Amino acid sequence: MENEEREALQTRLKELETEHRDLDDIIARIVGGGPFDQIQMQRLKKRKLLLKDQISRVRSRLVPDWIA
Repeated sequence: MENEEREALQTRLKELETEHRDLDDIIARIVGGGPFDQIQMQRLKKRKLLLKDQISRVRSRLVPDWIA
């Protein structure tokens, strides 16, 4: 993997992790604030799960495959 590609992946990883943390904070505030919209909560949690999957994929691309 070239340095440019690695840097791009590291930048993308930081962006995804930031968005994931932000969603976590938003969800915590909504839950702690009393009544909330269940559909909105489901959408936020689904987005958070998608971000987690994307983070895992980017991390796996950054880690070399030693077995192969």
